[in-house]
Amino acid sequence: MYQNMQYRDEDQAGWGPEERDFGAAWRRQPKWVVSRTLKSVGPNARLVSGDAKVVVRGLETSHSGEIDVSGTVIAQSLTDLGLIDEYCLDYPPVMPGRGKPLFADPTPPLRLTASETFDERAIRLTYEPARSAARTSPMASPAQLR
Repeated sequence: MYQNMQYRDEDQAGWGPEERDFGAAWRRQPKWVVSRTLKSVGPNARLVSGDAKVVVRGLETSHSGEIDVSGTVIAQSLTDLGLIDEYCLDYPPVMPGRGKPLFADPTPPLRLTASETFDERAIRLTYEPARSAARTSPMASPAQLR
């Protein structure tokens, strides 16, 4: 996912005001990029090539706010560790043909907590792990998957 967004590390000549604002917001956000292949990352980003689970557990205690996670492999690892508080799944009007499923078998029990339409073209479904008691975490807001 980082590689898809990395072009926003620098303003592009053809960008209008909205794209420039989005690019500036992208560069301001701290990023931890988990990769086995990247050798470097852009501004305000840290490359994680070691144990991502240790890094994420550290982020829970050292940062407040949401932690967005993109990518099925890292998402599955964090799911297995019980570190995901909420799944926000965005469905644009496209049908992907291949890829890794978000959840490996067995799919964890989930509870739908919200749904919304945005941009008149997509829907977001928000789920929480179906647990008997809410997990307490130092995170101020839930982690999200997009």
